[in-house]
This record gives sequence, structure tokens and C-alpha cells, in this order.
Amino acid sequence: MLIHRDLTQLPAFKRAVITIGTFDGVHTGHRHIIRQLQQAAEACDGETVIVTFDPHPREVLQPGSNQVRLLTTLDEKIALLAIQGIDHLVIVPFTREFSERSAQAYLEDFLIERFNPHTIIIGYDHRFGHNREGGLELLEAEQTRYGFSLIEIPQQVVHDLTVSSTKIRKSLQEGNVHLANELLGYQYFLEGTVVHGDKMGRKLGYPTANIQLPDPRKLIPAQGIYAIRVHTKGDVQPLNGVMSIGTRPTFNGNDLRLEAHIFDWKGDLYDQVIKVEMINYIRANQKFDNVEALIAQMDKDSAQARALLA
Repeated sequence: MLIHRDLTQLPAFKRAVITIGTFDGVHTGHRHIIRQLQQAAEACDGETVIVTFDPHPREVLQPGSNQVRLLTTLDEKIALLAIQGIDHLVIVPFTREFSERSAQAYLEDFLIERFNPHTIIIGYDHRFGHNREGGLELLEAEQTRYGFSLIEIPQQVVHDLTVSSTKIRKSLQEGNVHLANELLGYQYFLEGTVVHGDKMGRKLGYPTANIQLPDPRKLIPAQGIYAIRVHTKGDVQPLNGVMSIGTRPTFNGNDLRLEAHIFDWKGDLYDQVIKVEMINYIRANQKFDNVEALIAQMDKDSAQARALLA
């Protein structure tokens, strides 16, 4: 997959079959659209082109509103789309200036001039241009003039896409990673750099990798204890473990921490990037009266996680 970030340096696409969207999570619904994109490209011997935006349009158009929570960072989205066998990914820098161009200018100066599309695949409710004035009706009116085919993603499919994204976020925020993973079609993951903590886990007999995420917009699942699988640079197979997402109430902590304990593993992960797949939710966080009670519960959590991951 070729990645393009400069609109002035795009190649001359071969019978471009394009679709436009955020594709956050690249979940099962998105992959249905991608298959449709690939089938249309095969039919005309063309190339598949996905157009996405960074930052998320809502961050630009609604500054100060509820912060966007991403299922995938830009790098994670790129990696997931590459697996799907897309020919080209175009990452459009989304600015207020870009959002304020007219719908006609968006069509002529952006879609036609930059992509010369053979086919555009677009949702029935997709809106573009200043004040969202353009949509399917404009594309239908202009397709003969500009010589592109138009494939409409029907209302039910668009509805399912929206419902899936909403359900995935809600499920993760409730700790229901099982449902989220089912809708995603893969295990939801947190990927970040292992940083130094206060070594409290080591003192309790459960050394942990403290993970710092690269993007504060990444959605963190509900606080609690999880069964996890960990991918590290030096290990071919994922490693089983247990993870705490929380503020460590027993020690009156305030800051949210992502702490992963890997079973039966010794080594130094500091400054390495690791990927943690969320497999199952075990329990909510709780405050214990003493360290001994906490360790006893950690023993139970680890035993439960081992059973779930077996």
C-alpha cells in the first residue's frame, strides 16, 4: 500500500476507485466497504484508493467539544488498512480552510483534479463542502460531465457502520472487550512505549510494564483488570498476562496508569514499544484494606487470566 500525505504530489492513479471516510478502527463494517471497493477496482482493472483525514474533522470543526476518542491512532489505522491490500491511502490534512471550500470546488478541485476517479463509492448520506452543502445529489448531477461512475452505499449499510462504531466505543468504555473484539474482527489493542514507574508491582511480586500511549486521543477501555496478550519486539509468539487500567486506589493514586504484568517472563522492556491485546475483562478496580489482601486478589486475577487465555 502506498501512502500519500501531500495532495500536490499524488500520482496519476490508474482508473481510481475511491472511497472517503475516517475508517476509525477499520472494523468489520469498514472491511465490507473495502471488499466492495476491491471488487469495483477488479471489474475495471483499476486501483483502490481510500481517502481519509487527519486530524479528525470533528476536532477542527468543533474545537472544545467532547474530545475525540479514537479506536485507532493514525499509524494503527495505516497498518490495519495495509493488511487489507489497499493500493493507495491518501491522508488529507484537514483544516478549517479545507472545510470551507464550496461543494462544487470540493468536487472539481479536490476529487476530480486530484484523483480523476473512475468510480466513487460513497454513503447515501455523505456530505461535503462548506456547511455540508454537497452530497450524493451533486455527484449524480455531475457524473456524466466528469465521466465517473457512482456507487451508493445504502442506508442500512451506513447505519450498520455507525452502529458498529458506537457499539465498539460503548463496549470498551463498559469493559465489554469481548463484544468490541467481535465487532472489530480482531482484538482491541493498546500500543505504546514502556516507561519507568515507581516499581510498586515489583515489590508486590508482580512486576509490570507501564505503558505510555503515543496519542492522548486513543480510547482507553474501562478501568479494571483484564486478561491480555502482549506482543514485544523480541518474542515471536504473543505472551499471556494480566493488565490493570486504573489509579491504584489501594495506594490512593490519582493518575490513570496502564500496567501490564507478563506471566513467566523476565527481561527489560524499558523504552520498547509493545502491543497489548485486550482479551477479557476480569473485574472492576477496588480499594483493599492492606497490601496482603491486594496480593491475594492479584493471585486470583492471574489464575483467572491464565484460565481464560489457556
